Amino acid sequence: MKKILLLAILALIALSAQAQKNGDKKAKPAAKDGVITVEEAQAQKNGDKKAKPAAPQISLKTGADSASYAYGIVLASSVRRQMSADLNTEALLAGLRAALADDSTLIKADDANRVFTDYNRQAQAKAGEASKVAGKKFLEENKKRAGVVTTASGLQYEILKKGAGTAHPAATDKVKVHYHGTNIDGSVFDSSVERGQPITFGLNQVIKGWTEGVQLMHVGDKFKFFIPSDLAYGERSPSPKIKPNSTLIFEVELLEINPSN
Repeated sequence: MKKILLLAILALIALSAQAQKNGDKKAKPAAKDGVITVEEAQAQKNGDKKAKPAAPQISLKTGADSASYAYGIVLASSVRRQMSADLNTEALLAGLRAALADDSTLIKADDANRVFTDYNRQAQAKAGEASKVAGKKFLEENKKRAGVVTTASGLQYEILKKGAGTAHPAATDKVKVHYHGTNIDGSVFDSSVERGQPITFGLNQVIKGWTEGVQLMHVGDKFKFFIPSDLAYGERSPSPKIKPNSTLIFEVELLEINPSN
């Protein structure tokens, strides 16, 4: 229900802004005239400028005004993450205006959370399947490149730099590394390099691709790992920047090995 609450707050901000523009804070939209129908929402989405209401103009006179406006921006970012490119802003605001005005809605309030949750579940499953297919195709092509080694598990790696170390870390050791993580499209989802701060962790406490791959390294080595989704996070993503079933790419430099014994 937190998601529904966030959307309701966003609509409330929009309603307040419209009320300021009209100069009638007591005005309450009627069920028929104050709510955009699904047909009107679609018309607006398709570029029907006549059906699209003018953007409300507001002034930020107080600290509360500015904070409210800023909170609206934060909430909008959350809404975009939840609905992605399929977000229909007009339909969103139409439903919320009706609910906030206690008017009849096209979907019953008791069903709203289920409809939203079901849609997101289906959308995530679809995105996960697309990521799995894209990752498999990427790895099939990548393994043909000179210098790329594929292990029995399906992990792929290439050596970018050889260090002076002679020992390999064990799965129970702690290691200190610098890393740079990207999706197969090149978008960065995490990077200790960009933060300027290496990280130390137990090698048996990370994704399987890391546990296997870093054990192949010596101190001073820099490898590039291409990790299939089943050796990464699988269907569960730890970040909005990583889709379910994503193949991940990491450039890893091994700085230190701290044996468990």
